[in-house]
Amino acid sequence: MHHPHPHISSSSASAYSSAAAFDFKPAKRRGSYNCGRCGLPKKGHVCQVNSGTTPPSTTTPTSSPAATTVENSSSASCPPQLTPLRQSSHLRRALSFDDVDIRCDSPERNLEGYDSPYSGTDLDPDDEIVSGGLPAGCLWEVLRRLPPAGLLAAAGVCKGWRETTKRLWRAAEELRLMVPSRGQLRFMGSILKKCPSLVRLALNMESDVDATMLACIAFSCPNLEFMEISISNTAVNRITGDELGRFVADKRCLTSLKMEGCSNLGALVLSSSSLSTLWLSDLYSLSKMVFNCPNLKEISLEFSRQENDTTNLTTMVDGMGRTCPKLQNIHIASARLSHAVVLSLTAANLRGLRMLSLVLGSEITDASVAAIASSYSKLELLDLSGSGISDSGIGMICNVLPNTLSRLLLALCPNVTSSGIQFAAAQLPLLELMDCGMTICDPDSQNSPSDESGDNQLPIALNNKLHLMYQKLIIKHNRLKKLSLWGCSGLDALCLNCPELNDLNLNSCKNLHPERLLLQCPSLQNVHAAGCRESLIGAIKGQVSDNTAYPGNQFQCKRLADGSKRVRAPDCLSPQTSDDKKRRRVMERQCNVLVD
Repeated sequence: MHHPHPHISSSSASAYSSAAAFDFKPAKRRGSYNCGRCGLPKKGHVCQVNSGTTPPSTTTPTSSPAATTVENSSSASCPPQLTPLRQSSHLRRALSFDDVDIRCDSPERNLEGYDSPYSGTDLDPDDEIVSGGLPAGCLWEVLRRLPPAGLLAAAGVCKGWRETTKRLWRAAEELRLMVPSRGQLRFMGSILKKCPSLVRLALNMESDVDATMLACIAFSCPNLEFMEISISNTAVNRITGDELGRFVADKRCLTSLKMEGCSNLGALVLSSSSLSTLWLSDLYSLSKMVFNCPNLKEISLEFSRQENDTTNLTTMVDGMGRTCPKLQNIHIASARLSHAVVLSLTAANLRGLRMLSLVLGSEITDASVAAIASSYSKLELLDLSGSGISDSGIGMICNVLPNTLSRLLLALCPNVTSSGIQFAAAQLPLLELMDCGMTICDPDSQNSPSDESGDNQLPIALNNKLHLMYQKLIIKHNRLKKLSLWGCSGLDALCLNCPELNDLNLNSCKNLHPERLLLQCPSLQNVHAAGCRESLIGAIKGQVSDNTAYPGNQFQCKRLADGSKRVRAPDCLSPQTSDDKKRRRVMERQCNVLVD
């Protein structure tokens, strides 16, 4: 639960008044006005009594029991060279601090009056002792692992913990916060004020985001290099394009900006010489979009899927290619992607481009693939999910990118068949990830033929569509690690021979027959089978258990005492080497079949 921080807002008057009441205690709490040695008034008094003499018990009638206790404890524990008055005052102040309930919402002004036990010293943190006899180094390691809310609560334990938490806040360079829906500005101001060295900031907003929040971040974090703002379902991002542009222009150290819910930008002009990573999502109907970022290397733009989006992607991509020559990773997700946008991108001639993702562009065809292959022959990742390419486009990709491409994503491509997938796996030797979800689909899965009339022509029509509806897939690859076939309801048979495959997604493969499934993948760790038939799930569990089971009959050979012949000796009779133990641990590794 979030505790408000009144020390950064106008509502801190009551808190300050309570703090003032704490600071100005009655006279008896601050000690006696008489000398502790001779009993005479302290004003204008020079005591002639030696420090070793004990003060009479009747000379301190005005001292309170609490003050007497503190003075006695200080005289027994303090070094002789220190005056008892200073030591007593210091201990009494610490004792008062512990007695008062100081919570994380106490004003920061109360802390400035106390001298930090670690400031101005060159001692080893492990040798410094804080409250409870715990070394400062141990307390530091414990507290720095707490979340911000826990760290705020730990500051109210005692003075030693409070000082340690202050040092932690000052030394913090990265902060991840969940901002509540109420009092977000006060909460943000109180936290960021404690972190003058903050470099990386990630916010999960449960409240609306506006220009005031940006101004608070800009004022409190002068050296900010990384900022990420994620929006919950109940929050709204009200930042406009002009406000975001001014923020980026003022933060000259900012290198990475990631923001969700950017539906109210309207128009966006970003100018920054330091920005290298830019992620914006939920973009909608941008009248103008200009990126003047010469050092930008990665950009991700996700547009809203509303049909009335009027953003001109062709103009945007054309300008981006001219003003951002160092781009290496491009991700654009929009239903308005077309062949014209691809041509504008290829005309930019971005020589350093390594990752290209153009998602949900149904108008992207094989001609677009040909333009991409001719302009960018060093791509390591290509994502054309949701496009209209076919097996011919996959052939172009394999002919141009056999020595560089390691990740290929072709999900939601209805024109791709199992033949194209098999060809890509055979022609791309460096492939490590392949996503073919919803490509091999049953065209009649939504329309059941049982609703039609039971004529003799029905079986004939179904038999004619079997070669299109149900397909088999055979993949043999030595480096493939992740394969996704989710939603491939038209897949009838599957054979995988991939020794490095560790993640397989078969969710919603409803027509895959258990007897036509063959998994020769000894490194499998996770198999996703949600929405599959029970018989298929059982076949998957049986095959992965056979692949990972340790062969119990492969005992070591050992010759008899007379040397006549060799016999199989159990492991308990023969010493095991370290390699055998490692091999056993690898072979006994279990594969998880996830069905939820």
